[in-house]
This record gives sequence, structure tokens and C-alpha cells, in this order.
Amino acid sequence: MGNVTVPAPLVFSPSQSWDGNDGSWSTFTIRVGTPEQNFRVLPSTSGQEIWVPVPEGCISTDPSDCGDLRGVYPYDGKASSGFLANQSSTWKSIGLYDLILEHQLGYAGAGMYGFDTVGLMIQNSGGPSLSGQVVAGIATKDFYLGIFGLGPKPSNFSNFDYPQPSYMRSLKDQNKIPSLSYGYTAGASYRIPQLPGSLTFGGYDTSRFDANPISFPFGTDDSKVLSIGIQGITATNTLQGTVSLMSTEILSLVDSTVPQIWLPRTVCDDFENAFGLQYDNKTDLYLVNDTIHTQLQKLNPQISFVLGNTGNPADTVSISLPYGAFDLQAKSPIYANTTNYFPLRRAANDTQYTLGRAFLQEAYVIADYGHSNFSVHQAHFESHMPPQTIVAILPPGGLTHNTTNGTSTPQNSKSLPVGAVAGISVGAAAILLLVAAALVYFFRRRGRQNKEAPLAELSLDGGIPPWQQNRWHYGAELMSEQKHELDGPNLRHELGGEKGPALLSDDAVVKVHEMPASDFESPFRLVVTSGTQRSKDGP
Repeated sequence: MGNVTVPAPLVFSPSQSWDGNDGSWSTFTIRVGTPEQNFRVLPSTSGQEIWVPVPEGCISTDPSDCGDLRGVYPYDGKASSGFLANQSSTWKSIGLYDLILEHQLGYAGAGMYGFDTVGLMIQNSGGPSLSGQVVAGIATKDFYLGIFGLGPKPSNFSNFDYPQPSYMRSLKDQNKIPSLSYGYTAGASYRIPQLPGSLTFGGYDTSRFDANPISFPFGTDDSKVLSIGIQGITATNTLQGTVSLMSTEILSLVDSTVPQIWLPRTVCDDFENAFGLQYDNKTDLYLVNDTIHTQLQKLNPQISFVLGNTGNPADTVSISLPYGAFDLQAKSPIYANTTNYFPLRRAANDTQYTLGRAFLQEAYVIADYGHSNFSVHQAHFESHMPPQTIVAILPPGGLTHNTTNGTSTPQNSKSLPVGAVAGISVGAAAILLLVAAALVYFFRRRGRQNKEAPLAELSLDGGIPPWQQNRWHYGAELMSEQKHELDGPNLRHELGGEKGPALLSDDAVVKVHEMPASDFESPFRLVVTSGTQRSKDGP
């Protein structure tokens, strides 16, 4: 059978900058609005929305370069402190809403939501630009840099009768990527040479990890699909030599949105003893004094996490991190002066167990929403990195393709890590094509064909329209009159203008209020929250 035409995976190149006030993180550039305003943002494996800082997040006590520190590029030839919605001709306001991401960890804030055009990578880079994307302007410093959500889940708002698609879903619906999937590693500033992050939509880069054959099913909670068991944690070359830091299994979430690793208090106590850490009750961070810091740099401890949903060694993956991955610095506004800290947090309960961005410096995650599974691999480092080798992931029933330059050709998938779609035989493909043709004819007769779905993808998918392949997508196009039932737990209600944003539980309901026009300033005014506890809006 000849080559099948499918979209190539989309490589989202990093910005080559290292940003953050809680570590040195590899960021990615996005373009928002018309004319375009640029931002360096962090990928979020738990989110699906795009958040960018606004000027209200930089106050008089902040450094003069606050905007740049928060990832904001100059705009119109001048330094900018955030997204100027009133300068974008394509901005359409939705309203002020609570930020629902990371509530379980105590993160707080509100976002001024709207629709706007969003492009990937800097101007003239060839990155796609999609109109009508959900964007939130944020002032809270709980999220110091902007966020780019990687998930396909839609956003729900109380003043819309249908959900709004995520950026990845839009890429797939517009035939710009082969599947709802991605491969990501956070990059490592401490490596010599430094190696930025890697992000591929619709596939993964085999040059960035050492493959293993283990995959894990998505978690049953669709807000925590990358949930995985931690079977054990060990460390070598610590102040106490080789130690076991955890031997009782816990269920944790792989989440690049947050920098730290959240573990049970008893495990944190063992880390504290093995690494000579000092707990700061004001910030809840573990600090490293200068003497201990020098010792640890010389010892260079190695910390290994054994991941798996069972204790069977054949079903587990071991990810090893050098001390450099934990040798982070916290800056303003966390501390007035740069302070060495260890990215470990005490979890108050089992809903907070998290493997954050620090972990993903040495791990590569492949998430495949079409097959509802993911895999975690040891990130690959060497002084002269091999060239990119991009492999496409197709939806169920598709072929696996090797893609290096925008063209796709079938390849044998036996050596690929789990997360790639297995190749199918010519005979099976022919049968699928016949079935697809019959199903397409059936759907056309019922008047239900999807005008945006390319025929090649319908054939590979066995004739199932894309909007029926994923339970998180409801098939409504932007500004469509077609109505769908909303995902109740994630429905957000607009926040009132006179009270601070409400900290919502999963099942909380907030009374809808319209914000008075006087509450808006140019471009708009947000409530800056410094704490983590907020009162519920409305009676």
C-alpha cells in the first residue's frame, strides 16, 4: 500500500531562555492578539488553557523589569509588563473567572478570560496561529510565568451553552497534528551543555529519551489522567550514604504546572535528614544553607523514583535524578534575596502527591489521549545530542509514522516505546478502508459528516468522526448554535466585581454576577491575591 497522507507532528521549539522565580525553567514562546504580543510560558500537563500575565500583576514594589521576569516580551518597541487586551483588535472578552488549576495545592487567582488569536513560537518561525482560542490574563503571582495547557479537555463557562476547545483540540480539528497526544520533557539548565525543553504535539522525539516498554493507563479522574504509583524512592551519596526514602506505595500525579515534588510528611522528614534541609514555616519550602549546599554539590547524590501501578519489577520504571535537578534558587517575591532551596513540599493529604516540573527535568512523558495511556522514560543527555527524530502517534486504528521533515512514512513499530500506535498490515488497512467508506456513506446519509475531518483521517479511524473519538470533546465549533451538555464539575461561573475570586472545590457552585463596568480599567483590573484561602463569592 502506498504512503498515507497524514499531518506531521508539530514540534513546538523552546524559547532558548531560562525563566522563573522558583528555578531556572525552559520556556516556550507564544504570540497572542492582533498585533501580536509575545510571552514566554511554561507547558502544563494538567491544564488545557492559555494564561498570560497582565500589567496589574506588576506593582510598585516589584523590580522595574517585572514584566520581563514574568516572561513578557517588549511590545511596540517598549518594555511591557503584561498582555494589553485593549491593544488587540481580535480580543473578545468572556469575563472574570476563577483559575481552577492547582486548587488542591493551594494555588489561587482569577483570570480575565476572552478569545483571541494565539500563535506558537516567534514571528516568522512557521509556527501555527489559531483564532478564537481561550486566553486568560492573570495577575496573581502564584503563577509567576504564563501557562500553556497541553490537554484536549474543553473549558466551560457559565455564560456559554457549550464548551470551548483547547489549543491541542483545535490543532487536531484543523488537521495540523495527527492525534491528541504529545511528548514533553522540561529540559535541564544544570546540564553541561544546558539542554532546553522539548515539546511535540501529535508525537514525540526519540532523541530525547531512553525508551522503556512500559505504559500506564490514564487515571479515572479526567483532571488527573497522568496519575501513577510511586513504588519507592532511594538515594545514593547523601549525607547519610545510601538511603531508602520511601518504601510504601503512593499514587502521584505527573504535573509540569508546579515546580516542586509533593510527598507525604514522613517521606519529607527522611529527605530532610538525608540532605540536611531546613524547613521554612513561612514559605513551606526546604532551604539549603551554604555549607550543606557545597557538600551536596561535591557528593552529587542520585535520587531514583520507581514508578508503577504494581510492585512487580517487570511493570515498573526507574527514573534517576542528579542533585542538580534539586539544586534550585528561589527569588523575589518568594524571597528578597536569591535563596537555595530543595523542590520538596509536604503534602497535607493524598490528593496533593505530585511529581512536578523538577522531576520532568530528567523524565520524558508521552501522553496519548486517543489510547488513554501514557509512558514515562529517562531523559537522554550527552555532550553532543543526536539530531531530532520525530515519531508520529496516530489515533486508534492508524499507522505509526516516522516524521523528520514534515512528511510521514510508515515504519515498523516493534522497537518503539509504548505510546506509539502499532503498525497494521496491508490487509487490515484495506479492510478498515472498506469499513470506513461504508461508515462515511452511512453518516452522510444521516447528515452528520464533519466538514473539517480529512478523508484520510476518517479512513484511518475506521470511519468514526473525530468529535466522537474522545469523550472530552463535544463537537461544537466556536460561535456555533449547536448545544451540548456541559461537564458539570468543571463549569465555572463568572466572579463578582466587589469580592475576591472564590476558592472552589470540585463541586462548589458560585452565584453568577456581572462585573460592573466601573470595575474595569484599561485594559482591565484584576484582584491580586497573595494568600491561598479565599472566601466564596456570593451568598
